[in-house]
Amino acid sequence: MRFGVVVAGPAMARAAWLDEVRRIDDLGFDLLLVPDHLGLPPPFPPLVAAAEASDRLRFGVQVLNNEFWNPVLLARDVIGVDLLTDGRLEVGLGAGHTKSEFDDVGIIYERPGVRISRLEHDVAELRWVLDAGADGPVGFAAAQGHVPIMVGGNGDRVLDIAARRADIVGLNGITSGSGQVHTGLSHFSWDGLADRIAHVRTCAPERFANLTLSILVQAVVLTDDRDATAEAMAAKRDQDPSTYLDSPFMLLGTETSIRDDLARLTELGVDDVTTFRPNADALAAAIDET
Repeated sequence: MRFGVVVAGPAMARAAWLDEVRRIDDLGFDLLLVPDHLGLPPPFPPLVAAAEASDRLRFGVQVLNNEFWNPVLLARDVIGVDLLTDGRLEVGLGAGHTKSEFDDVGIIYERPGVRISRLEHDVAELRWVLDAGADGPVGFAAAQGHVPIMVGGNGDRVLDIAARRADIVGLNGITSGSGQVHTGLSHFSWDGLADRIAHVRTCAPERFANLTLSILVQAVVLTDDRDATAEAMAAKRDQDPSTYLDSPFMLLGTETSIRDDLARLTELGVDDVTTFRPNADALAAAIDET
């Protein structure tokens, strides 16, 4: 199992960023990931700089808003960054969900079906251009023979694309709502995750054994009182505490119980566990002996 950290904080000067990269490396993580949102740093330049601070970490974007990228021009950036990180890049794509960002950049916020169809087309095109390398429109090749592509989401169609087109399937248990925020915890439970994994298997049974299954954990809290912790967190978000107590996306408990949850994820076939930077220390403590 690989463990990753999504750094979604404010822009940092070079020295501060490299210190942060070293801290994540020292904690023992395998992946350093960045998001793709307005208000946050652009995704690729920090990853190039990060390669100076760690010769061990792999790097990725979780995930690019596909609507903001042309697949051929994206492939040029991906290949260039892969070269500058010595072949350690992975790139994730999603259909985009935050309407306000579309409004801010003047891009039409299409209905989900349109965005998902475009995602399918662009992932296939990106894969072709990356694999074509020097023989394709970019004209030069990545350092690694095959740059892994992640497709992240929760709904049937997005996971179907991930199963058939991607190398890594990103699972988050959350259904996008109004276009402003994620609102529906439709597959947030352990049974929900198992259902989504089964759906991926059904969509591409011939590829399933070679797919990497990755989950994005929303919170990791070390506590001796799971019930009280879940109640306090749920109250802030108007959720039922049981939703958090029965979820692989909320790791709440002692180091031992969280290690048990990670073992349960392994049994389900999960290969990667990623979480946000504020959770990194707690997750690192729990995985220290795994």
